[in-house]
Amino acid sequence: MARRKSRELAFLLLFEKCFDDADMQEIIDRAAEARDIEPDEFASRLAIGAQDYIAVSDGLIEEYAHRWSKDRLSKVTLSILRLALFEMLEVEETPVSVAINEAVELAKAYGADDEPPFINGILGAVARNNGEEVVAES
Repeated sequence: MARRKSRELAFLLLFEKCFDDADMQEIIDRAAEARDIEPDEFASRLAIGAQDYIAVSDGLIEEYAHRWSKDRLSKVTLSILRLALFEMLEVEETPVSVAINEAVELAKAYGADDEPPFINGILGAVARNNGEEVVAES
């Protein structure tokens, strides 16, 4: 499975988690059984890792989403940010600019019109604060 598809699947699993108290591995298993979706190792690693990293991600979202609490964000935006923050900060083989770009592309596909620039802004600010060079998304 291509990395982009793996990220999309990880996003969908995280989005599902917003409505389900089950453990991420259980959500993955049910997706495989009910919808014949078999996540590859990268998708599973992202979904499980992002779920385990949620306290850190949510703290960063609260810190960088000025005048927005995470509770006011759409579940799509919240899931994309959680995934991207985990990948940016914890998945060493993924360049930060790739994680940001992929998050923006997910927002374009699944979010409202105002979500891609919002997500780009938050992730760019986090990256800059961590000393990363950020290429602006077009």
